[in-house]
Amino acid sequence: MATLLDFRRRIRSVKNTQQITRAMKFVAAALLRRAQEAALAARPYALELARVLRSTMARIESPQHPLLAKRPEERILVILLSGERGLAGAFNSNILRKANEFIRTKKGKKVVVLPVGKKGRDAVRKAGFELVGEYVNVLARVDHGIAREIARLVTELYTQDKIDAVYIVFSEFHSVMSAHLTVDKLLPVEPMTAEAPPGAPPEPTEGAQIDYLYEQPETQILDRLLPRYVETQILRAMLESSAAEHAARMTAMEAATKNAGDVIDALTLHMNKVRQAAITKEIIEIVSGASST
Repeated sequence: MATLLDFRRRIRSVKNTQQITRAMKFVAAALLRRAQEAALAARPYALELARVLRSTMARIESPQHPLLAKRPEERILVILLSGERGLAGAFNSNILRKANEFIRTKKGKKVVVLPVGKKGRDAVRKAGFELVGEYVNVLARVDHGIAREIARLVTELYTQDKIDAVYIVFSEFHSVMSAHLTVDKLLPVEPMTAEAPPGAPPEPTEGAQIDYLYEQPETQILDRLLPRYVETQILRAMLESSAAEHAARMTAMEAATKNAGDVIDALTLHMNKVRQAAITKEIIEIVSGASST
């Protein structure tokens, strides 16, 4: 049977853990605020760029560009955005499960993975997937240069006919308590007549379509917009994933802090019962000894 000293040691241990989880919650909350502001600030630019790109493509009778080339999807690249560290609840397991479900739908195809995030890198490497590269420790503080580097690698693989399609799997930030697991098709870029990607603004009707004035020919603008579009979509996904990870970690640490408080209360109650039982036993022994004399 546990003694009072054992209970005190356990309570002290849980209190120390509670202090750590509370500190991690505050750190995650501070990081979340900056990451959330960056993710929300990137959305309007990404959506408007997509609108301008699709409008430009609609004004070209037969747009020709290597990033628009459609081929049978036999070789597929999956960009997997995961967390860099654990202690974020089910954040990493959910995104990995979503990626596995998507890859299973491509059975019979050659699937290669570009992991962004340490947890995803470790998981896909353990599963035996072929990697075309890896980026770790880049989501804690998202850098535009990393997104540009990833976009350059992806576009080179696609234009060199080494892959037929590119999909990006990430967790889109909605609120502190929820995130939306998203699979977006990045390449080939779909024309305006195709179904708009998730999160894209609704296309205007034919009569209300915005008529942009172009200083350069539409084909030259398309050459500039398409690489920028890929880069922006990757950057937005990185910002969304970073914010979602911080939110998941803050929520998990808040729950852990609360659970530690419940454990402390339960241990304290049990310890008081044991101490009361010991005091009662001593009183009975004293009374019994006094009565026998």
